[in-house]
Amino acid sequence: FLGMGEVDRYGNINVSNLGKRIPGTGGFVDISQNAKTVVFCGKFTNGDIKTEAEDGQLKILQDGHVKKFVDKVRQITFSGEYATRKGQKVVYVTERAVFRLENNRLVLTEIAPGLNLKEDILAQMEFEPEIACDLKTMDAAIFKPEKMSHKNENIFSQFK
Repeated sequence: FLGMGEVDRYGNINVSNLGKRIPGTGGFVDISQNAKTVVFCGKFTNGDIKTEAEDGQLKILQDGHVKKFVDKVRQITFSGEYATRKGQKVVYVTERAVFRLENNRLVLTEIAPGLNLKEDILAQMEFEPEIACDLKTMDAAIFKPEKMSHKNENIFSQFK
């Protein structure tokens, strides 16, 4: 499980060149290239984002002003093409959407309950991802105040 700065349509990740900040890669490259499965986690947009989880649904009160899902990352720190070639399983998880890397392209597989696909997901991206024909809604338990059960198989289905 690793963080993500920018993501592009090919599943590439940039964590090493984020505008004025150039944090470097640390162990990111070694971990991401050698893991059998890698899960990238982060907010869908960057900036002053405000969300609220209520009654098993997510509400976007204020979206971030910086898009993280860009047409082309500034610098490739993780290569979607390389991951595809070696058969690596790659999942991208945000508060509102889950994507999977398939054949060197991003595929939207889940969206948070209560959100509008066009307004809350696609309008906040610089490209349109492929949308899974069996697009699912993320488990509502994620957006409730009660503790989640490890027995809930739906929550972990992306990682099998």
